[in-house]
Amino acid sequence: MLTGLSIRNIVLIEALDLAFDGGLTVLTGETGAGKSILLDALGLALGMRADSGLVRAGTAQASVTASFEPPLPGTALAALLAENEIAQEPGEPLLIRRTLKADGGSRAFLNDQPCSAALLKDVGALLVEIHGQHDERGLLNPRGHMDLLDAYGGMDSGAVRAAHGAWQTAQGRLEAAREALDSAAKERDYLAHAVEELSRFAPEPGEEEALASERAAMQKGARLTEDLATLETLLGGSDGALSGLRQAARRLDRIAPEHDLLAAALASLDRAVIEAAEAEDQLARASEALAADPARLDAIETRLFDLRALARKHQVAPDDLADLSARMATQLARIDAGEAGLAELEDEVAQARAAYEAAAQALSEARRAAAKRLDAAMAGELAPLKLDAARFRTDVEPLPEGQWRASGRDRVEFMISTNPGAPFAPLTKIASGGELSRFILALKVALAAQGAAGTMIFDEIDRGVGGAVAGAIGERLSRLAGGAQVIVVTHSPQVAARGAGHLLIAKSSEGTITRTGVHPLDEAERREEIARMLSGAAVTDEARAQADRLLEGV
Repeated sequence: MLTGLSIRNIVLIEALDLAFDGGLTVLTGETGAGKSILLDALGLALGMRADSGLVRAGTAQASVTASFEPPLPGTALAALLAENEIAQEPGEPLLIRRTLKADGGSRAFLNDQPCSAALLKDVGALLVEIHGQHDERGLLNPRGHMDLLDAYGGMDSGAVRAAHGAWQTAQGRLEAAREALDSAAKERDYLAHAVEELSRFAPEPGEEEALASERAAMQKGARLTEDLATLETLLGGSDGALSGLRQAARRLDRIAPEHDLLAAALASLDRAVIEAAEAEDQLARASEALAADPARLDAIETRLFDLRALARKHQVAPDDLADLSARMATQLARIDAGEAGLAELEDEVAQARAAYEAAAQALSEARRAAAKRLDAAMAGELAPLKLDAARFRTDVEPLPEGQWRASGRDRVEFMISTNPGAPFAPLTKIASGGELSRFILALKVALAAQGAAGTMIFDEIDRGVGGAVAGAIGERLSRLAGGAQVIVVTHSPQVAARGAGHLLIAKSSEGTITRTGVHPLDEAERREEIARMLSGAAVTDEARAQADRLLEGV
């Protein structure tokens, strides 16, 4: 609910601070007093287009601040503020501020936090509905008619949305599988060849390193073969060093007892024979370990070169060839089994579609039933508003399959026929200004609070009517105000008499300076203003008496 409005330097309004209560508040004043300026200022705060022409002449900047009751937790407004990280202190009013410079620049704030004009407009749409003869939003926008009808009929489209989501998810999986199958099928021959080639070669992780190590060892052995052979000749054999050491040891053994030094020499010589024998054994083992088998070396090099060539061909590391072979084999198996998988997905899609169609059909039937109830409610509202020749119809039409959506398979639009026998058409196409305003009011009453923001503003909805019709408009506005804050700009005394609060908009001049002001009226002032509305510039006693009767009759 709008609780306050502060305006600075907007057209003829120099400075204005207003407080608003709930219920029905009426704004009256002579033609040209500036009622539209007040609504333009509020519209600026609610995110409407920033027009530099609104800035009061001679000033550099205009501003409008609107305060609203704090949003209730769990509401769309509270969620929107939280989503955009707009802090809202519990119990504190929601403040909207918009500044506009004379050069056209503007800034917007929510609770003193800068925000975009787009966010401000979204927030404003949840706070206030402004209805007038040229309103192109709200009830006149067919895009919102389905939600209004669903709310009126108490329908929950959650089951349809869930079923639609499941259907679309299944359809997406099927399409992805088809694309993958089509793409893979084009490579089937390549995959089959590659899998056969890799399976025949049978690469193993770590094989490259093992082959390279063995190859390096054999190449080293080939280089050392001659040296090892020479060493074996020098050390072993009948003429080798070890044989000579043994012969010397045998000869020394015969004479060692003759002297201690000879015995010591024999001991050293025995150790040398043992060490030389060990060296001979190690050389033999080394020769065996480093033996270079030309056939084996050739086989190793062939395998190693083929392994690396295969890795380059498939653009992977040699150690990854085994994993690549497994992946390709799996992919090939999927291609071969692809048709069976597609059949399962197609069955899943068919089941999900059937579930959606069943839920959408039930929702369509509920909508058609609610449409009949709404049409009957509207029929009861039109006659008192001098629209008794008009007819209202809620069209619930099936959409072609390509347009089925999460909200169902229907197109919903409010239609009217203004004269007997005239075809039905959208409200905005065939209703005149006065008729359109009354249709809006009738719809708001018939729909009660469905889709309504906390504050509804009606701009001269009673233009061109009077008497009983104006009285009926006032009664319906008062009824609406029982469930929401209603503010109405009116020229009708019958409507003004229904207000719980009354604001008078007046223009004053001081020399060359003209200002617009707004004055809350007490009971006596209300009586005088309604009498003026009844009689014109010269207020008569009869007009005052009639004003009393209007005030007493509400």
